[in-house]
Formats: sequence, structure tokens, C-alpha cells
Amino acid sequence: MFIDPKVYNGGAEGRLEKEMRCYALLDGLGLEYRRVDHEHADTIEACEQVEGLLECRICKNLFLTNRQQTDFYLLVMPGEKPFKTKLLSKQIGSARLSFASPEHMEKYLDITPGSVSILGLMNDKGGAVRLLVDRDLLKEEYFGCHPCINTSSLRLKTADVLEKLLPAMGHEPSFVDLPWVIEE
Repeated sequence: MFIDPKVYNGGAEGRLEKEMRCYALLDGLGLEYRRVDHEHADTIEACEQVEGLLECRICKNLFLTNRQQTDFYLLVMPGEKPFKTKLLSKQIGSARLSFASPEHMEKYLDITPGSVSILGLMNDKGGAVRLLVDRDLLKEEYFGCHPCINTSSLRLKTADVLEKLLPAMGHEPSFVDLPWVIEE
């Protein structure tokens, strides 16, 4: 699973441009972060070993759209929490949410499936994507995510994400409350 099971403070050199832009943004804001390099981890299950090394949970990131594909949402939530579109739809007043296409993901976030991350919002210059954050993440000291590529994972302080990173990217989160148990 791990290319190098070592935890690094800070970014790396010689990576894809989209990953390097993430490190430049974080470094430019003076944010501390830890990094682990690994093989492709494009599911929450694949991230379990990464969580152990980083000592934080990796967030589930879902890129969603409405039926007309005119509104786009990045939902960030605890990885082990179940998700039902109808429960989120009611909270945000959008009917018929579904997963957005890889083409929309690339267009708005410069990210491919399996690499969706809050850091992709740095590429959404036009503000086309609305950020939705599950309130349960606010209880966590750290926030785990990919740097726009699923072969590395980062640990950031949740307070830094909310107070420094999101404002720098021009995105204000809307908070949602998704249940841990979904009744059928």
C-alpha cells in the first residue's frame, strides 16, 4: 500500500502540477501539514492505513450535482458515515442530487475521480461549486484529504482549513447535519 511508510512535514518536489499547486497554496498560507505517500487510495476503505499513519480520519469527499447539472456541490463528511442523497437534498433545497460527471469534476476542480478533495476548490475560480461540510467534522482536531491526487494524503488542522484555507480559496462552507444511522 505504501510507497514510503514515512510521514513527512510539508510537501514534495517533482509531482504533478495540480499537487504542487496544493503545496504552494498551503506553504504560502504558512499552514503546517503532514503528508504520506502511498499507492492509489480512491476509497475510504483504502485510506484506513493512511489514517493510522497520519493519526487522523480521511474525509469522504463527494462531488454532486442537481438533475439539470447547473448546480454543483462538494460534500465533505466523515468517511465512515453513510450517505443518502435525499437527506442532503432536503437540507440544501435541491431536488434530485446525483454524482457529478468526471468531466465536470475536471472542469471545476481539476480533479479526477478518486482524488476529490477540498483542495480542489482552489481551482474553482468562478465559484461554481458550493462547499457543504458535515458538522461532525468540526469535532475533529485534524482534517485528512488528498492534495488533488490520490497517491498522497495530508493532515491539516481543522481550524486552519476553516479559518485560513477556505477564505484564501474564496469558499465559505455551508454546514449540514447528516445522520449516522439511516432508517429505510
